Amino acid sequence: MVYTEKSQPAPDCLELEKAKVNGDYKCANVLERIKNDFKNKCYICEYKEPIAINVEHFRPHEGDNDLKFDWNNLFWACSHCNNTKLASYQNILNCTDSSHDVEKKLKYIFKPFPFETVQIIELDNSPETLMTKNLLTAVYNGTTKLKTIESANLRNKLLEEIMDFQRLLCEYFRDTNSQEDKEYFLIKIRGHIHRGSNFTAFKRWIILENGKLKDEFGIYFD
Repeated sequence: MVYTEKSQPAPDCLELEKAKVNGDYKCANVLERIKNDFKNKCYICEYKEPIAINVEHFRPHEGDNDLKFDWNNLFWACSHCNNTKLASYQNILNCTDSSHDVEKKLKYIFKPFPFETVQIIELDNSPETLMTKNLLTAVYNGTTKLKTIESANLRNKLLEEIMDFQRLLCEYFRDTNSQEDKEYFLIKIRGHIHRGSNFTAFKRWIILENGKLKDEFGIYFD
């Protein structure tokens, strides 16, 4: 989970739809705006270009029209995360609220080997941080039998991403590289740690946990 800035102002159609008996919050350009704001990746697991997408109400509206049509309450989530979260994890960190500082509240650990699980470590003991840790652990490692299979599939995608990132880091530091070679690998690495990439939080923590990598690439965190 990384900070995501929500575009403003809200689409005009939301107020119009809110006034209707059966208004639709997916009106006009709402979907395209949310997709662009969240870089077309799930805000919880950070899987990019998910096949099954939900426009999620960050705070369940439960019939409350103000929450249902609140632009700041509409998020981009994959079906796996949406179905895991439901109404069970309401008090979590808000990745669109800069004051929540989501990237400094949790550490993400995943060893790049088959059959490894994800470890999420809380960096403070606030209720929101602990609830978010529990949600992310459920998302990446599974709960029910079916969701455990879904989580394993998700971790396979994560493994592919981390292995590619690891390869680029190793290539960057080869002593046979020309300056042109290093610049090429740097462009690729910067793409990997951009907040719009797949599983950004995991890759940024790889950088943050290594002094040399942090010195070399930490300046490129956007």
